[in-house]
Amino acid sequence: MRGDERPPPAEAERIRAAYARRSAAGRYGWDQPGHLFLMQDLERRLLRALRRSGCLPLQGRRALEVGCGSGHFLRELVKWGADPAAVVGIDLLEDRLEAARRLAPAGMRIERRDAADTGLAAASFDLVLQMTVFTSILSSDIRRRVAAEMCRVLAPGGAIVWYDFRVNNPGNPDTRAVRRAEIRALFPGAAIRLGTATLVPPLARRLAPRFPGVCSLLSGLPFLRTHYLAIIRPGGA
Repeated sequence: MRGDERPPPAEAERIRAAYARRSAAGRYGWDQPGHLFLMQDLERRLLRALRRSGCLPLQGRRALEVGCGSGHFLRELVKWGADPAAVVGIDLLEDRLEAARRLAPAGMRIERRDAADTGLAAASFDLVLQMTVFTSILSSDIRRRVAAEMCRVLAPGGAIVWYDFRVNNPGNPDTRAVRRAEIRALFPGAAIRLGTATLVPPLARRLAPRFPGVCSLLSGLPFLRTHYLAIIRPGGA
């Protein structure tokens, strides 16, 4: 599926409904202390991982985010130094793309495309990001196709930024965690620098309003982190 072609209606509707339920839960507003703590902690860890892997500075690097949603991480890349004209975001859901376009700086490309078959030129990006996209893909075959497409559009010497759940959420049947072994299978032969991130969200949401210092201490315990954060270099670069 390329460009403006429509995704399978049932799958698109499943994803749309899943995100609508998450939004309705009211957990992701910047006025929510738990959400604010989790996002600021992720920003610190992500910048540290990029720096350690030689992906900073971002000036002169071309970046793509698959499943960009409302564009939060696209705007973060610009905040961290990327040229908006060198940043591209793609997503299946038009309402989320509309929000991303409304908030995007001038020059940024935000397009409706299928992550499994983007239609973008091969080797055209130095960074390819996926931020909790694979968790929402329940098909193992589609996961493999998206991973292969991310590698195809990545330039030699480039890096994939991976952030996704490593544990299942028993209260959310719309997602399925991606384990360490599956990440390695999705990117065979790649050099993978993998760590953990994100304090258990229900715990953070409960503690952050009154005990932010406790959240900071607990987030230092790897077994309380629910996500993998990885820098992946296909070909073992």
